[in-house]
Amino acid sequence: MISVIIPCYNHGKYVKETVEAVLASSYRPLEIIIVDDGSTDDSRVVGEELSQEFQEVTYVYQKNAGPSAARNNGISKAQGTYILALDADDLISAAYIEEAIRVLENDPQVKVVYAEAEKFGSIQKKWKLKKYSPRRLAKDNMIYVSAVYRKADWERVGGYTDEHVLVREDWEFWIKVLKDGGEVVCLPFVGFYYRIHENSRRKSMSKAKKNDEIDYLNTKHLDFFKSQLGGPLRKNRSWSRFINFFIKD
Repeated sequence: MISVIIPCYNHGKYVKETVEAVLASSYRPLEIIIVDDGSTDDSRVVGEELSQEFQEVTYVYQKNAGPSAARNNGISKAQGTYILALDADDLISAAYIEEAIRVLENDPQVKVVYAEAEKFGSIQKKWKLKKYSPRRLAKDNMIYVSAVYRKADWERVGGYTDEHVLVREDWEFWIKVLKDGGEVVCLPFVGFYYRIHENSRRKSMSKAKKNDEIDYLNTKHLDFFKSQLGGPLRKNRSWSRFINFFIKD
């Protein structure tokens, strides 16, 4: 089984479309757990209706605690061997889950599977994701949050870090999962659709907030950055390896 975890905060107008995209998947068995993160819109009404209409859907409510806490809450209740965290306004293709699990079943060395992606909403275009490598992951994230992985790896690394200093909490999660090794596969078709809003949480991220996040990552994962970048992650992330060649902290 795969468990699809859908954190939902004031996305009542989108979550039905997201759930329907998952239910259209060619893969079974699956379960869908909607985690309402203290929404103030009609998310509760929509979530409860979906859980009554579809036996694969479970609705859970929690006080507002952020996306990492919501994902962890849902995954802690999940019965699946595999996990897909899917935000309540995003979509997947019908073949995505089936093809991702095929890869994971056939190769235990693979830890994470994702697919090519498109952006839609206020922007409509192909999402040009960089090719994965540990060194690239040390400088930036190219694996969106809605990749497929084993629940055992979530348990092994202690889940998503619930720290408000993190805005790119999915990046830190992939570092935890992959810093000790493991393969990553990007499926050669568009399997994920990322909705773009005019005012997204990451677009509004200030320089100070970015720097605080980098400081936190260095505190928690300095061993990884040293192995890949020769030293800490720098404020100018793309120049980290060059700076570390000349400056030893």
